Amino acid sequence: MKIVVDENIPFAQQILSQHGEVVALDGRTMQSAHLRDADALLVRSVTPVNAQLLSEAKQLKFVGTATIGTDHVDQVLLKELGINFASAPGCNAIAVGEYVTTALLAAANERQQSLQGKSIAIVGAGNTGSQLAKRAKALGMQVLLYDPPLKQQGLCEQSVSFAQVLSADVISLHVPSTKSGEFPTYHMFAQEQLQQLKPSQILINACRGDVIDNQALLKQAEKGLSPLLILDVWEGEPVVLKELVDHAFIATPHIAGYSLEGKMRGTSMVYQAMCQALNLDYQDNSDSLLNQPEFQQLSLNGRLNQAKLTKLTQFIYDIFADDRRFRRFGLQPQGFDRLRKNYPQRREFSSLQLVSQHDQVALSALGFNHQENK
Repeated sequence: MKIVVDENIPFAQQILSQHGEVVALDGRTMQSAHLRDADALLVRSVTPVNAQLLSEAKQLKFVGTATIGTDHVDQVLLKELGINFASAPGCNAIAVGEYVTTALLAAANERQQSLQGKSIAIVGAGNTGSQLAKRAKALGMQVLLYDPPLKQQGLCEQSVSFAQVLSADVISLHVPSTKSGEFPTYHMFAQEQLQQLKPSQILINACRGDVIDNQALLKQAEKGLSPLLILDVWEGEPVVLKELVDHAFIATPHIAGYSLEGKMRGTSMVYQAMCQALNLDYQDNSDSLLNQPEFQQLSLNGRLNQAKLTKLTQFIYDIFADDRRFRRFGLQPQGFDRLRKNYPQRREFSSLQLVSQHDQVALSALGFNHQENK
């Protein structure tokens, strides 16, 4: 077999080479000629899988994207061509939940506010939104879920109104980018919606950049009328509206889901789907490829509080280091992609075992491994 993969898919070479030749390419610049004799293709969100890319792929049997989003893949075309397709729903949901948790705690610390009792509207109640909801509840926040499509399916009966979303203390976005259907998300937050928000609020986007009209948001920010902004995604990536970056409290280059564990889950999920589709022997050795974290155990003295949790989350994940690198190196398209390609290893909260006499339920809900200190 010949398997073409995005070079940013971790451990693809080690896992897939047992089945044939693995060709790793830059996902942003992948061309149709690269797929001329390929049997399988594994991509990430930067590669549009469309008629142009597949024009020379005469023996392609499988396409997988190691991401939760699928808006970059023409699934109708794949079905017409008889090509199997799989994505990795939920693979980085934990990582995004931890990114938002870390950022929220940092924002609360900046404003010297307690998150206890604050309302958070989570727009999109799927895998990622659900992970965030669990963590927000552990922080003592009032969780409001907004997901009309899931409500129609009977899967999110508690979905609130959009007016309630706009009035929440925190708004966090976790939806795909869609321009059609009954509930399109493209520019869901345009000028009209943004003008209803206040500087006392917090607005977080860790899904797709064009869910917010970036130019309209910049106008509000320049007037000093925007909420506190935590932005991981940008309209027009890898081109970034530099002036908007200047107004963000935290700005990062679309890496909210980039934990090592999350990337590994994505690779494993599409590998398993590929094996099923192509009748290959499934031998996943991914667990043995994860290296040991730098710190494996930490003792927590006394009860958990917001100040301790803020320090703890930033000890595991230095979100401000990502912010600094982005502002310094990521404002040009090449730099944006380079930061994502060369992203340092980031571990999830579960990689650190906490030894504590207290707060086991909250620690577990936040994603930590804990051991009772006897």
